[in-house]
Formats: sequence, structure tokens, C-alpha cells
Amino acid sequence: MIELAKSDLRLDASWLDYTLLGVYFALVLGIGFLARRSVSSSLDFLLSGRSLPAWVTGLAFISANLGALELLGMTANGAQHGIPTVHYYWIGAIPAMVFLGLVMMPFYYGSKVRSVPEFLRRRFGPGAHLVNALSFAVAQVLIAGVNLFALALIMNALLGWSIPVSIVIAAAVVLTYTTLGGLSAAIYNEVLQFFVIVAALLPLTIIGLTKVGGWQGLVDKITASPGGAEQLSSWPATSLTGIGDATLSVLGLVFGLGFVLSFGYWTTNFAEVQRAMSAKSMSAAKRTPIIGAYPKVLIPAIIVIPGMIAAVAVPEIAELKAGATGTGVEYNDSILYLMRDLLPNGFLGVALAGLLASFMAGVAANVSSFNTVFTYDLWQSYVRKDRPDEYYLRIGRLATVGGMVVAIFTAFIASGYGNIMDYIQTLFSFFNAPLFATFILAMFWKRMTPAAGWIGLVAGTLAAVSVDVMASNEIIVLAGQGPAFVGAGAAFVVDILVSVLVSLVTTPKPEKELVGLVYSLTPKADRSHSVTGEDAGWYRSPTTLGVGVLVLTAVLSLIFI
Repeated sequence: MIELAKSDLRLDASWLDYTLLGVYFALVLGIGFLARRSVSSSLDFLLSGRSLPAWVTGLAFISANLGALELLGMTANGAQHGIPTVHYYWIGAIPAMVFLGLVMMPFYYGSKVRSVPEFLRRRFGPGAHLVNALSFAVAQVLIAGVNLFALALIMNALLGWSIPVSIVIAAAVVLTYTTLGGLSAAIYNEVLQFFVIVAALLPLTIIGLTKVGGWQGLVDKITASPGGAEQLSSWPATSLTGIGDATLSVLGLVFGLGFVLSFGYWTTNFAEVQRAMSAKSMSAAKRTPIIGAYPKVLIPAIIVIPGMIAAVAVPEIAELKAGATGTGVEYNDSILYLMRDLLPNGFLGVALAGLLASFMAGVAANVSSFNTVFTYDLWQSYVRKDRPDEYYLRIGRLATVGGMVVAIFTAFIASGYGNIMDYIQTLFSFFNAPLFATFILAMFWKRMTPAAGWIGLVAGTLAAVSVDVMASNEIIVLAGQGPAFVGAGAAFVVDILVSVLVSLVTTPKPEKELVGLVYSLTPKADRSHSVTGEDAGWYRSPTTLGVGVLVLTAVLSLIFI
């Protein structure tokens, strides 16, 4: 049973704030109605007809990730752990986003698959395809539920709306525009939502820094607070990983987060990859995640820093950090308390719109990827084959409704976690880490067999679940996100080992069936993109853009080492 948020978080929203919220809702619904005009087939509805420019798909790519994980989870991490939280961006995102753009998108886009599970079906057959399609569908409704629950907490705490009413209202708005306009409506709304989110968080950061005496004032206050100066250095991040030994903590971050969780999420999560698949050309598809990487590398300034400010400027969070118990305050509340204390009316309306934008972008990404996988990979593949396209368009819209209804119920699962980031990372270790192991082996080892594809996935998932169960029952002692990091590493290693062993005793597919799916068997020309017309110019080169964002990330990492 979820308790209503405390009255001390309640904000005195004025008519101006509600007017701004009304304008925002009108805009997102208007985009849905406009996008409906371009939907005439299932491909239009589920993949935007592969017609969108790179700057649109790039901003949508990063906006789709700006859900509850970012705003509540990362500000909570910022308040609890400080600067080490940047690892989720600079180690846990940027390298994988560049790898996706330069290495994996040529296979996704070039093979013309409609989803990540469909790629596995071509590579391995129905076994791995069905396992991945089912696990992905479950993961998306669970993660959509996280966003809905987080939004409901905010509306209840700040405006006094009940949690059930808040969940239903948010779900209804997202459902309306995604059902009307499909992926195009979701993507164009995500572009709008990106700018609304920045407009909401930037003033909060500036006002917060002013209150604590600028950056140096924040440094001084954090140094004198519980946790001390260690929170101002990104390494070794022992409080973040829950691993007491500094060397093992670094290894856990680099391998568990920087490699397995990060690459597993960004390169195989169809909720993100779908945005790149909707691009108008191979070059635009490659550039999509790399364009998104540039704002991603700077986002800690408006998400992590507000969490750090809350830890020293908000009395309730400061008391929690000092060890106070029984108050009902959680680190997830950090950004809400900060808004309560810092934002006047008008700014409050923009901030509320930004929070709504964040959660709705996350829900829309989850639901729009769920409906594609359900329609193409489950319904069309295993239930009703060879029907007219209008039939699958109708199924796609019904799947959107069904996915949202299930997400409303899964929203309450997230209520058991004081830090939403713990829950999200646990889900990623279950679903994304083993999938990445299967993908990376499948793309670079032609000997991997169809049987190994699905057996390795199941074994890896069970390994991650086992680690979580042992951590929950204190058979192994890990705090923070440590269980997720260790679980992800276990899933990856077990998946690889089982896949190799099974491959050695089973029969692989003929090489001629693997062209375009395995790196060594795919001609370079099939992996290349156009450099003329709309794709011409050094500033449109995926490689140049990728190197640029990696250099920027390295410089920032050295500053905060």
C-alpha cells in the first residue's frame, strides 16, 4: 500500500503554473493529431516510415532516456553519492552510444529489421527470438511503470493529486498521442520534451548554486557534510558500488557499469535503438546516438548537481544523509524538496512541465517500443501470420493500449524502492546484460549456433536473478547498486561461457545465411553510408562526431577525477 506523500512537500501552485501545464498538455496532444496524418501503414505507425532527419532522431534518442531514471534516480544518486554519479553518463553511456552508432547501427539499419528481436530471429531462428521478444516486452512495461509511479509521486506530493488519479491522467495523455500518431508522435514530442526538461532544470541548478554560494560554496558544504570530500571525486566510488575495496570498486564500475550494463542497455535496448531505426538514411541512423551523446555528456550539470545541492541545502535530505530514520524522507524526494524551496510561481509551472515531459518521454519510449515488438515479433510471428497490413496497424494501436494498461499496474512494483535507480539497474542486469553478451558474440563469431542463442540468454538471465536473490537474502553482502553491477557481470560471463560451450556441440547456420548479420561475412560496402547530398560534410561524419564526443568526455573525466 502506497502512503500519500507528506504535506511538507506540497507546493502552492498558482493559476499561472496550471496555465503553463495546460499549454504543455495541449502541445503534446496537438503533435499527436498532426502526426496522425502521416500514418497510413504499420511501418509508418511503428517505425515512422524510416523518414526522419538525424537531428530529430538524435534528440529523441536522448530524450527517451530522460525518464524517472534520470530525474529522480540520478538526483537521488547525486544527493546520496555526489560526483561519482557522473559515471552513469561518462562511463555508463557515452562509449556505448558511440559504439552503437559506428559499429552496430550498420547491421540494424542495413539488414532492414524492424526490431532488435527480429535481428536475433534472422541470426539464430525462433528460439532466441521468442526469448528476447518476451523478456523485452516484460521489461518495457515494468520500466514504463517506474516512470508512471514516479510521476504520480510528484503530482501527489507537489499538487495534492491522488496517486491513482495521477497515474491514470499521465497514462491517458501519453496513450492518446502515441495511439494517434505512433512513433512519429512520440519522437516529435520527445524533441519538444527535451527542450522543456532543460528549461525546467537549468533555472533550478542556477538558483540552487546561487543559494549555496556558487560552486566553491557547494564544495565547502559537501566537504563538511557526511561522506566528506570523497563525494567530490569520481573515483573510487566505493559508496556508489557498495564495494569497500577501492580496486574492486573501480573494476566493478568499469566492467559492470562501463561495459556490461552500459553496452547492454545502449546497444540492444530497442526503446532507444528504435529511434535510430526511424532515421531516413544509413548516415542519419549512425549519427543518431552520437548526436544524442553530446547533450548526454553535459546533462550531469543539471541533474547530478541539483542532487548534490539538495544534500546540503534541503534540511530533510541533509538529516537523512546524517543518518536520521523514521522521517519517511527518501533520496528520491531530493528534486521535489529543491523545487519546493527554490522555485517561485511561474518557474514552478515550467519545472512541473519539465517533470511531466521527462516521465511522459520515458513512458512513450517504452510503450512505442513495446507495441512494435508485440505486433511484429510476437503477434505476427507466432499468432496471426500473413494478414493485410491494415490488420497489423490495428494490432499496433491495440498493443499500445494494452501495454499502457499493464504499465499502470506495474507502477506499484516500483513503490518498494527508496532509490529508483536501484530498481532500474536491477532490471537492466536481468534483461540487458545477457542480451548484450549474446549480441556481441553473435556479431563477431560466425560459429555461434541457434541453440546457443536462446540457451545463453536464459542462462545469463538466471545468473543475474541468482545474484539479486543472494544479495536480497544477505548471502552475499552488497550495498547501493552493487548487486546490479555484480549481477550484470555474472550474466555476461555466464552467457558467454554457456553460449561457447553449446556452440561447440551444436550445428551453426550456413555462412550464406549470415551475410549482413555477422561482421566478418558482411562486405564493407554494405556497412558504409552515403557521403553526398544531405549526408555530405565533415560535420555529418559519424566517425568525426564520435571522436569529438569521446574527447569531450575524456576531458571532463580528468577534471573530476
